[in-house]
Amino acid sequence: MINSNETAMFEEIKRLRQKHEAIILAHNYQNNEIQDLADVVGDSLALSQIAAKTAAKVIVFCGVHFMAESAAILSPDKTVLLPAENAGCPMADMAEPDKVLEWRQKYPNAAVVAYVNSSAAVKAVSDYCCTSANAVNLVRNIPEEEIIFLPDQNLGQYVAKHVPEKTIHLWPGYCITHHRITVDEVTKIKELHPDALLLIHPECRPEVTKMADFVGSTSQIMKYVKESTATKFIIGTEMGIIHGLQKENPSKTFYLMSQGLICPNMKQTTIEKVWQALRDLKPVITVEPEIRSKAQVALDRMLQFV
Repeated sequence: MINSNETAMFEEIKRLRQKHEAIILAHNYQNNEIQDLADVVGDSLALSQIAAKTAAKVIVFCGVHFMAESAAILSPDKTVLLPAENAGCPMADMAEPDKVLEWRQKYPNAAVVAYVNSSAAVKAVSDYCCTSANAVNLVRNIPEEEIIFLPDQNLGQYVAKHVPEKTIHLWPGYCITHHRITVDEVTKIKELHPDALLLIHPECRPEVTKMADFVGSTSQIMKYVKESTATKFIIGTEMGIIHGLQKENPSKTFYLMSQGLICPNMKQTTIEKVWQALRDLKPVITVEPEIRSKAQVALDRMLQFV
């Protein structure tokens, strides 16, 4: 619920957005009021596409650090603001460029496919980037037969299952939010709601995704719900997606897989922080030119597989 002070900031944000020719991008996992404030709400792939093409002079990225970095790489002529300056991603921190280079020496014939949930420095030493929405399609269609997939082992295993003809070396990283879902939790909620379809994000463990009626990224889950004739769904991804699902499908019922499905970093963005970012035009996210040019190659390749 937005209070009177936030309502005033909301209006000021509208004014500043117009003044600075800014666009506000928000990930599906953001707080409800941030999603309502944004010009575009989407998953990593959709937001990357917008960042690469927008005519706006300022991009306000309501997400986490690697997302703002990607926007800065794809739109070097724009000012990219990250209102929640300290919003990081534990999974992205599980891969470091020096270690990636070690793996490249260990597997010299392998292409490095970096999940977009990675730092710019890691992207710079990778061959391709992907998102959960296009990982399977990208790995299936690139020419290399051997892949180092990082940093998410669960998404990597999901890709390996769907592209068995390729050899995939899995980095031992994971999303701390999705990885905590257990088979027991899934079993219990399915017993509580036997008439609901179970929709799971591929960042979950393989034994969990195996139980799903549908596995997909946030955008794919939203598309599935919209097109489905079913009316009840158990949602196995970060709780922020429920807001968008309910807005788009008011006659359908949604159950969150687990109350633990919350990303603290995604929840750091507030209306006040967005207002301050537009007021002061900071904090600005930049990427060193040498890293940016190399990382852009991997990101541009990602955008070819929509």
